[in-house]
This record gives sequence, C-alpha cells and structure tokens, in this order.
Amino acid sequence: MEKKPVLLAGATGYLGGYIAGELLSRGIPVRIVVRNRAKVNIRHDLLEVVEAGITEAPLPDHLFESIDTVISSVGITRQKDGLTYMDVDYQANANLIDGAIRNSVRKFIYISVLNGEKLRNLAICDAKEQLGDYLKQSGLDYTIIRPNGFFSDMGDFLRMAESGRVYLFGDGEKVLNPIHGADLAEVVADSIDSAEKVLEAGGPDLLTQNRIAELALQACGKPLRIIHLPDIFRRMTLGFLRTFTGVKTYGPLEFFLTTMAMDMKAPPYGIRTLEEFFREEAE
Repeated sequence: MEKKPVLLAGATGYLGGYIAGELLSRGIPVRIVVRNRAKVNIRHDLLEVVEAGITEAPLPDHLFESIDTVISSVGITRQKDGLTYMDVDYQANANLIDGAIRNSVRKFIYISVLNGEKLRNLAICDAKEQLGDYLKQSGLDYTIIRPNGFFSDMGDFLRMAESGRVYLFGDGEKVLNPIHGADLAEVVADSIDSAEKVLEAGGPDLLTQNRIAELALQACGKPLRIIHLPDIFRRMTLGFLRTFTGVKTYGPLEFFLTTMAMDMKAPPYGIRTLEEFFREEAE
C-alpha cells in the first residue's frame, strides 16, 4: 500500500532530524521545508527538500501539493535573527496551518510542550498555547504532542557534573521522565493515523532530579557531590532575569527555572535510558 506524503517543518532541529529519519525508515515520502538547504544532511530517495521562509505569509501552495499530513516541530529555544516566540512558535506554525487548510491537507501534528497549558504566563509557552488554540479551531484533524524534556536538555546536568558537582534547587525530589529524540520520533510517526487529539509523552524512566544528578556524576567518573540550594535562590534568579534582561535572554531560563520546581511526569514511551545517554555523551 502506497504511503501518503508528509510535509515536515523543523527538520534541521534536534527533534525534526529524528522525525525525518523515522518517517523515511517507514517508507513514508517526506517533503521538508527549510530556510537553507545546505543545513540538510539527510539523503534519501523519498526525501524532497524545499527552501522557503515559513514566517512569511502566505506560504506557496506548491509546498502542500499532494500532502496528506503536516508535522511541525518548529519553535525557538534561543532567540536569534530578531525573531520572537510569537514570530516563530506562533506565526510560522499558523502560516503552516493556513496553508494546510487552503490545500485540503488531512491532518496537522504539532509538537508543543508538557504542561504548557499550565504555564501560559511564560513567554515561550504562551506562544505555543495560542498556536494550539488556533489549531483546535482550524477544522483540521490534528494531534498536539506534549513531550517532556529531551535528553539533550539534560546536558546541563552533565556539564555541571564535569566540574565535579551538581547544583539543585530545593530538595531535588521533583520527578521527570525526559525522552530521547528517537523515541519521541516514533510517537510522532505513530500519531499520523492516531485519533488522539492531545498526546503526552515522556521517556521510560521516572527519575528525581537527585537521581539525574547522580547519573551525570557517575557518567563523568566524579564523586557524588550534589549541592542543594534553598528554593528562594531560584525565585530570586527568576525575578532578577525578568527585571533586568529582555525576553530574548530570560525566555529559555524562565522556562527551565520554572519547571525545575514542578513534577514533570508524562506517560512513558520508548526504550532509551538517560543513564545510557549520559554514559555515551561522557565518553
């Protein structure tokens, strides 16, 4: 049975690269839209690369020609080129939705963030949640995927561990189950034919922040030195960043510092463990 083609936006990012690889491994034709084709390091007979700037509307209709499903992992964690969260996380994705509607695309899959609906006071989450609202009202079939943090996000623990100690706020007993990009890509690919409207996804292991710190230190061959800072330091840092820096600087840190004080637990998927990831990165 012939597989229906997918338009993938965000393919040059961490998750997007895994999604492209997973779709192609399943024999699904993939058209990716990028600003610079030189950044594409995937080669495959079923892959088509189209250059276009998706922050500018309207997007060309040929981008959506013969497309069954649009998948977007477009979003910014570090603001650059003068673009804001509303420019990218909201408007670029809204442009994709508009193009999908105009060209009778069947389904739209959007990669959002776990607990984003509870964190609309954060700049990065507000843009994503406004986009989610727009998608729900679009009339398209859709799935909004809310992943936990990626293994790559846990690199901060590893970098601290390399120095011989890891700093945590509070008692370090908040839990999370981050997920590897390859495992999440399988969830995304499966959702093409899923009836789920909202799908939360985390990795297979639910870990405390203390346990993540231990794994990072062990991977680096360091003694277990975990420094617990009073949570007031976290709150003071948030206040300082919001007062004395712009959203371009504090946006990613605001999200990280806020979620550090929350349990971030999602249904488990995949087989790749953070312990293995840390060990591979340390080596």
